[in-house]
Amino acid sequence: MTAAATAPAEPLARTLFAVPGMRCAGCISKLEGGLAPLPGIASARVNFTSKQVAIEHAPELQLPDLQSAIAGLGFEAQPVRDGGLPADKSESRSLVRATAVAGFASMNVMLLSVSVWSGAEGATRDLFHLLSALIAIPTVAYSGRPFFRSAWNAVRHGRTNMDVPISIGVLLVTALSLFETLTSGPHAYFDGAVMLLFFLLVGRLLDSVMRDRARDGVTALLKQRAVGALTIGADGKTEWRAAEDLAPGMRMIVAAGERLAADGIVESGTSSLDLSLLTGESAPRRADVGDAVHAGTLNLDGPLTVRITAAGADTAIADIARLMEQAGQAKSRYVRIADRAARLYAPAVHTLAILAFVGWMLSGAGWHHSLLIAAAVLIITCPCALGLAVPAAQIVAAGALMRAGVLIKDGSALERLAEANRALFDKTGTLTLGRPVPLDLDRLAMKPVILALARASSHPLSRALRKALEREGIVAEQVEALVEKPGFGMRGRYLGLPVSLGRPNAAAPGLATAFTIGDLQPALIRFEDGIRPDVRPALGRLAELGLESSIVSGDTAASVAPVAGQLGLTAQTSMRPQDKLDAIARLSAGGAKVLMVGDGLNDGPALAAGHVSMAPGSASDVGQMAADAVFMGDSLAPVATAILVARRTMRVVRQNFVIAIGYNMIAIPLALMGLVTPLVAAVAMSGSSIIVVGNALRLRGAAK
Repeated sequence: MTAAATAPAEPLARTLFAVPGMRCAGCISKLEGGLAPLPGIASARVNFTSKQVAIEHAPELQLPDLQSAIAGLGFEAQPVRDGGLPADKSESRSLVRATAVAGFASMNVMLLSVSVWSGAEGATRDLFHLLSALIAIPTVAYSGRPFFRSAWNAVRHGRTNMDVPISIGVLLVTALSLFETLTSGPHAYFDGAVMLLFFLLVGRLLDSVMRDRARDGVTALLKQRAVGALTIGADGKTEWRAAEDLAPGMRMIVAAGERLAADGIVESGTSSLDLSLLTGESAPRRADVGDAVHAGTLNLDGPLTVRITAAGADTAIADIARLMEQAGQAKSRYVRIADRAARLYAPAVHTLAILAFVGWMLSGAGWHHSLLIAAAVLIITCPCALGLAVPAAQIVAAGALMRAGVLIKDGSALERLAEANRALFDKTGTLTLGRPVPLDLDRLAMKPVILALARASSHPLSRALRKALEREGIVAEQVEALVEKPGFGMRGRYLGLPVSLGRPNAAAPGLATAFTIGDLQPALIRFEDGIRPDVRPALGRLAELGLESSIVSGDTAASVAPVAGQLGLTAQTSMRPQDKLDAIARLSAGGAKVLMVGDGLNDGPALAAGHVSMAPGSASDVGQMAADAVFMGDSLAPVATAILVARRTMRVVRQNFVIAIGYNMIAIPLALMGLVTPLVAAVAMSGSSIIVVGNALRLRGAAK
């Protein structure tokens, strides 16, 4: 989707525009192909999911110049900030209202039409036609606006899109029906016009909702940044600044419990940071003077003074958001087929309708009859059945999976799940439960004292220890002078003796904490992050389906090895987000269709870049948003179930394509021969849609 480059001056500037008027592949081609030849523009890349176009251009080109260039192609565009996506859901709300109005009007107009079909004649028939007109004309004017507005924007700039023939067909049928009503004619086709609008709006609403969900993933990630920070001026005075006002060179204070608003270097203080956003490590990591820290990470223990090195769109978390956005631009095979069909649809339908009108005029049929046949051609060629072939099956299958504990978020996810032939799993929180559990508590002495220390800390291991001891009914002793030392843990005094619960020595294996009292040898308390139930059967089922599995983890080799050994999987460890992207790219280059299963914020880019992705319900908000599907509960079995249902769904989709194409092969010649009225065309079009939906409903029990 990248336009050919010109030879702009260096360095290039990049500007991002929201283009809500994009409707089909023809719009993408028009934008990218139309902007490329313009002087000063190096490239234009469309993201159809977010309806945005990114332009790389010479710095001397200003915003109004670029907006004028886009307007010259027939699109309205508004600049948006790089690194973020607009959260405007007004289009979906507007489509919901238009669909509801069209659906309600369709039911009422059809009731009146049934009375006419039953034999009403004369004044009674004229009255029913007039009532139908009073309902249908305002409905067409209101619910048809999305199509009329798009068609008008295209026509007034000398181009066409798939909304042009739809608009012509609806307006032509409505006008002829009004003419019949005013002249007491025998036939009116208001029912066909409003029914056509209703089916078209349902498809457009589904498409809009899916795009909203795609945008929510990046929005949730960017929310991990703090909204601002307390900065220290050169005179020592402190001032709170919003995140967008922070700049490299400033110094900011990050208190315990706060997230960082920018990337930087620690100038003073020590603390433990939750770095799972970048590294995937489940254990907090110590941060001392001189260490690099990143926006979005959580300061757990003590206050830090940080010198800012990158802010706003230059931070690591913004890079992750951009990776997710770019990775989401890939198109699936069935979407590409639909795009190619959309390119051919408008000119083909226009040609057929004109040929029908001219041919019947030349044969002496008269303008009224010729227009009716042309309108019937426009309606009967409406690609409703073809448009429903994929989403109807996807929606029914998604409902079946939802009842089985799998939430499908992207309409094309099932298509990509069916194609997956390689599986990559994150470890912590994906193959394991992500909930550390203390081991060998029975051998532990001084439990009441340990509980007193653990409950005074918010550290993840302290919380896990507190819950385990409280489940045993342990009651805490009175420990005095409790204090939490940043980077170490809790200290206090019990019966005059010093006690502590905190970081063990460096030789301690895996997750662990150490309890000491007086001069006695520290007691090591180890923790285990348990493997999910049904992991082995699920991996075996995936293998039967032809999916080889392995681990890609940000954790250290020592942490991953026990899990990999138990499950018999190969593993790559200490991987940052870019490393996981590279691993997916290498597999994809070799022809693999990668299913990525992960849960952490650091898995976001990999989840977006995988051919398809899944996240557990316990995953972070960003992980859930970035994934194509979310499975609920602790079991990993739904991952294999989703693959099975997806493959069955694709068989139904292919059947629906055959039905839709067969319908058009039969119906179009009949319409051209004048054997189909606009009403019959609308009924036939609706009938083909119903058959397609009925076939899709067979998937309701697919997940059982």
